[in-house]
Amino acid sequence: MTRSIAARLGGPDPSFSFEFFPPKDAAAERQLWQALRELERLRPSFVSVTYGAGGSTREGTVRVTEQIATDTTMLPMAHLTAVNHSRAELRHVLGRFAAAGVSNVLTIRGDPPGDPGAEWVKHPDGLAYAEDLVRLAKSSGDFCVGVAAFPYKHPRSPDLDSDAHYLVRKIQAGADFAITQMFFALEDYLRLRDRVTTLGCDVPIIPGIMPVTTMRTIERSSQLSGAPFPPKLRQRFEAVAEDPAAVRAMGIEQASELCQRLLAAAAPGIHFITLNRSTATREIWSNLQSRVSV
Repeated sequence: MTRSIAARLGGPDPSFSFEFFPPKDAAAERQLWQALRELERLRPSFVSVTYGAGGSTREGTVRVTEQIATDTTMLPMAHLTAVNHSRAELRHVLGRFAAAGVSNVLTIRGDPPGDPGAEWVKHPDGLAYAEDLVRLAKSSGDFCVGVAAFPYKHPRSPDLDSDAHYLVRKIQAGADFAITQMFFALEDYLRLRDRVTTLGCDVPIIPGIMPVTTMRTIERSSQLSGAPFPPKLRQRFEAVAEDPAAVRAMGIEQASELCQRLLAAAAPGIHFITLNRSTATREIWSNLQSRVSV
């Protein structure tokens, strides 16, 4: 079986993948591995492990990714950021991934630690842009490299067109695919894809989806996605805000419908942001399977 995410994206069926973050304590570790084992039964195309701001979870990211590679049947992808890392440190991390059999990485420049909106300052012997990290990964071994895409544009990009050009530059540097930040409207994904296609680029762009399971998800969406939550959709959730079960049910249904529409629009797959929990993701996956089979 192929160990390259890019190769798996080229198959006849859409990919389904899941994103996790390194646990901070023993209880979180147990929750993570419960979710991993439950989602392993769905036979995902791959799973990814995030990398904390400023490399704050570097050891946890490497350890969890290595463990997924050696102790499960799933294909892992490790996130890697350039923040506060020298070129030598980045090559060392990539070397550890390669030694553990991890050949898929998501390269992200990353935000300044502590304050994502603060001025970005590169390490004295580090990298300035994500495209530089793509080149470094490609030159450090036989890596399949993904990059981030932003349906609403990156907060530091002056406009949507400039943001599309930045994404294309990352792809021209060697990236094999992209995964979007979370979003809640099909049109945002389609417009992003159109902007990139217009620039002559056709690598797979995987939608990143996180269901609304509590009202807090809506409040955090601007921080997580770089854009306000869609006002009309917010009104629907606010109408049931006093009923947590109704909020969760609406979130599962809304995410299921969005995923179905994305796949119908020829998205290459769905990348679920799990927050290290499996229940909501499994419900959406089940909804998709039943609707596709009808």
